[in-house]
Amino acid sequence: MLKNIPSILSPELLKVLMEMGHGDELVIADGNFPAASIARQTVSGQLIRMDGHGVPPVLGAILRLFPLDIYVPKPVALMQVVPGDKVKTPIWDDYRKILKASGEKFDDFEFVERFAFYERAKKAYAVIATSESALYANIILKKGVVIA
Repeated sequence: MLKNIPSILSPELLKVLMEMGHGDELVIADGNFPAASIARQTVSGQLIRMDGHGVPPVLGAILRLFPLDIYVPKPVALMQVVPGDKVKTPIWDDYRKILKASGEKFDDFEFVERFAFYERAKKAYAVIATSESALYANIILKKGVVIA
């Protein structure tokens, strides 16, 4: 056990977060996302399973340790709703609250078309698969730098 590390973060996930460098991206996927097939195509080929957890607690825990990239306009990306889909996305409001509470620089999300999101996810460092049931709950974080 370590002090001040959120218990939801596994040793495997902590290792991945430490390995990532400035500009690397991390996908936190909902339960409908093709996480295993996308993860095989990522830079590290890593899929981190967080079954039984939703995206908001995972996002909140990660942001306690993970700096967002301040050198890009929008270091947080969401999969935009497919045109014509009448799905509501209240989880995005939860994400805004978590991001603002983290103290990281955050103005708004970058919205990425569904298939472009999948292609971008394939270029990520790793994918975290959650059991999140909300639709359009996938999120990409771009890692920043730690300034001493």
